[in-house]
Amino acid sequence: MPAYERNGFDPPAPVARVAFRDGTHATVCEDVPMLIDSGADVSLVPRHVIELLGTSIPGRKRYEIEGFDRTRSLVPVVEIEMTFLGRLFRGNFLVVDAEVGILGRNVLNALSLLLDGPRLAWSEMPAR
Repeated sequence: MPAYERNGFDPPAPVARVAFRDGTHATVCEDVPMLIDSGADVSLVPRHVIELLGTSIPGRKRYEIEGFDRTRSLVPVVEIEMTFLGRLFRGNFLVVDAEVGILGRNVLNALSLLLDGPRLAWSEMPAR
């Protein structure tokens, strides 16, 4: 049961460690922190991860995202692979300038997770 992340989060938050790989390269970026956020429609990957992978960011396709403060911005999208809890997720991830990415419902809806707030820990639930 991974503990909630305290460093950089007040109150502590559920953060997963995932691996990213560009489908066309052998380079893997492991231990990438991703905030588990069921309120996010999609998953966001930190730009520095994309740069480490050597993945090109297409310039023409962008999506508008909106933060809690209602600030809107246009961000690029990349097609990459992410491994989380032993599962491979292929698809589009939005690229953001942040140290910690976000695991949104496009990934979370494929999993059963338990967020145990009183114990400040999270875990995967067994499949039924």
